[in-house]
Amino acid sequence: MRLRTKVTKGPGSRAAGIAMAYKLIDAAQARWRAVNAPHLVALVRAGAVFHKGKLLERPTDITPPEPSAVEAASAGSEVA
Repeated sequence: MRLRTKVTKGPGSRAAGIAMAYKLIDAAQARWRAVNAPHLVALVRAGAVFHKGKLLERPTDITPPEPSAVEAASAGSEVA
């Protein structure tokens, strides 16, 4: 087995490192998802709250449904 003490670690040079980073970023851009609603980005950054795709004027409007009401409603509509 050869002892490899003089092997270059890392990218080798600054230019090679920048080239590798560019290639990685370029490959990642091909898989990025486009923003569907660029006009809403400002609202999201400002802290607006959306629930099921709708803008909530008062974030306290989100109330989880009661478990007993959901179970009763789904039990009656079950088809065998």
